[in-house]
Amino acid sequence: MNSDVSHTSSDTDAGHGATNRTLPWFDDLPISMDAVTLGQDIELHPQCQPLAPLLGVWRGEGLAQYPSLLGEFRYGQQVTFAHDGRPFLVYEARAWLLNSSGEVLRPAAREVGWWRVDEEETIEVVLAHMFGICEIYYGGRTGETAWELESDTITRTDTARETTAAARLYGILENGDLVYAEERALRGLPLQPHLSAQLARIAG
Repeated sequence: MNSDVSHTSSDTDAGHGATNRTLPWFDDLPISMDAVTLGQDIELHPQCQPLAPLLGVWRGEGLAQYPSLLGEFRYGQQVTFAHDGRPFLVYEARAWLLNSSGEVLRPAAREVGWWRVDEEETIEVVLAHMFGICEIYYGGRTGETAWELESDTITRTDTARETTAAARLYGILENGDLVYAEERALRGLPLQPHLSAQLARIAG
């Protein structure tokens, strides 16, 4: 079966003819791709309207801290909120560590999940982290462009670090940037600040 695949100029090493091992993009997917903005071909489900301002691709920098860490450290991050017309948003976040000069050191945390809203506008979030933790959050809007979540259930694999609670705040500033702050209870310690970031919309 033949597929149309979109490539970039870096997909092939001209000197050696070796194909790039990055994930290809297939144009023949038999269903629509997720939308990251309103007004595209896919209409946002009415139940997702309270989450509509989050739609887009966001990128920026954050700061991580915790007593078990060796000081604070900077990270870059890209966060995507998208939809396919059904009553949920698709969520993905990818981070990378930065040095003191802002240069990229290596990939860092990744998480994926889905945000749902019930008929009473209670937000339900399911997240899976690459380090072996799955979480269920409940929350709601605290303003037109502000959301608050608290963990209800956290489960982990045998090799994942102990996590007993988590909470997140999201908001959109007057300049349009997305900001968030996360508190987390790790390694037997109480809930306390862990992550915060400010991200600019780059698509959507």
